[in-house]
Amino acid sequence: QVQLVESGGGLVQAGGSLSLSCAASGRTFSTYAMGWFRQTPGKEREFVAAITWSGGYTYYASSVKGRFTISRDNAKNTVHLEMNSLKPEDTAVYYCAADSEPSYSLRNIRAYDYWGQGTQVTVSS
Repeated sequence: QVQLVESGGGLVQAGGSLSLSCAASGRTFSTYAMGWFRQTPGKEREFVAAITWSGGYTYYASSVKGRFTISRDNAKNTVHLEMNSLKPEDTAVYYCAADSEPSYSLRNIRAYDYWGQGTQVTVSS
């Protein structure tokens, strides 16, 4: 069992930056691939970024590539999402997720077994 807790959301002006963190419980965190997803009201949860268990590979949605950076610290059981050049369309609830068993592509929501409660990011124009 893994528990995930996101932090770092808030309100920022367009062009600004925010850094999200996800703290994970459990000794097996370092074996899990991790992902970030986001969701706005009335829309499906969408993939943002993912990172393999070692941090050796990262994946991004085309809408955030070049602006967002995902990273992890296995010693501290944390994963981060650095968000730069934020746009109003980045406004959403951001969720951290863990993939305990390789199955689907890390871009696929079905790959993930554990989810955090989400943190709100609001970008004003």
